[in-house]
Amino acid sequence: MIEKVNCAKKAIELVEDGMIIGLGSGTTVRVFVEMLAERVREGMDVAVVPSSIDSHMLAVEHGIRVVSLLEHPEPDVCVDGADQVDRDFNLIKGGGGALTREKIVASASKKFYVIVDESKMVDRLSMPVPVEVLEFAYGFVRKRLADLGYVLKLREGKGKLRPVISDNGNLIADVDAGVIESPEEVEGALRIPGIVENGIFLAEMVDGVVVGRKDGAEVLRR
Repeated sequence: MIEKVNCAKKAIELVEDGMIIGLGSGTTVRVFVEMLAERVREGMDVAVVPSSIDSHMLAVEHGIRVVSLLEHPEPDVCVDGADQVDRDFNLIKGGGGALTREKIVASASKKFYVIVDESKMVDRLSMPVPVEVLEFAYGFVRKRLADLGYVLKLREGKGKLRPVISDNGNLIADVDAGVIESPEEVEGALRIPGIVENGIFLAEMVDGVVVGRKDGAEVLRR
């Protein structure tokens, strides 16, 4: 937990008065929100564009002003977590199922900073890649991926039978692509009609990675 706290403390330094902040999701983001709320109570004027219902509710519960991309189509900075970050700053996101909105908010923002504890840093991406799939297209998508040598598995929720449904009303599934030598190639292969979005966030999107450790945190930049 101390790694997440140190990470969030460092990320707060990226926030300035008057900013519109793209707000991601995840356990480290929750700590970030708690610290941001403290700054707001002290008089800082900021607003957030949440990337999920969960982060929207979290912001409201902590008294942070919520706005939308309709009002602010280019947030100043996006702060979000990741499930894995490789040595080149490519990411896998979507463990919480919010990958589509997360990618939209990150892409819309002037700067995108990823906040993770050091356990999320890996040499190569290797976990299954989350995808959001239209129910209508699921059979086609599964076959197309199988033809490419990938295995698609519907996400199962805790306390319920599958499938997990996204905030957008679509299916959440995971694609086993093994150890990913070329994130660009896999991301391109997942551009299949019926896949709304995939959880590979390429390094070109990332302005910096805030890594939390037991003894502090640092901002890594390409």
